[in-house]
Amino acid sequence: MSETTIRPAHPADADRLTALIQASSAYRGAYSAMTDGYAVAPDYVERHEVRMAVDAGDRLLGFYALIREPAELDLMFVADEAQGLGIGRQLIADMLGRAREAGIGAVKVVSHPPAEGFYLQMGAERTGTRPPQVKTPWEQPELRFTV
Repeated sequence: MSETTIRPAHPADADRLTALIQASSAYRGAYSAMTDGYAVAPDYVERHEVRMAVDAGDRLLGFYALIREPAELDLMFVADEAQGLGIGRQLIADMLGRAREAGIGAVKVVSHPPAEGFYLQMGAERTGTRPPQVKTPWEQPELRFTV
């Protein structure tokens, strides 16, 4: 794997971000309702802090979206082929740095259940459970990163 850079996403990247979400094997089977028909719109990228991990050839390896008010990690995905390479760790470190620079004291995460362990390893603490919703008909762990 070549060097990874984390850079701001641009509205023109919305289709690439959507494709990564739709290709994610983490949302197959029981969890498919979460991403069924989901698309990242260009205006979403304009309104929120969306940052991408890319390789030297600008291949998308992962991304996150930080909503600043109230502070929440809204989206975070790592491409299946980039799993286990430290991309997620780099994205979390970048997100926490950006939050710190913005004066944010804590960032909420409503986690995909299988990702909870990752967030805990990255330093988040469990704060509760979100009850089932229409697009997520299962309980979701709620966590918080203290910045």
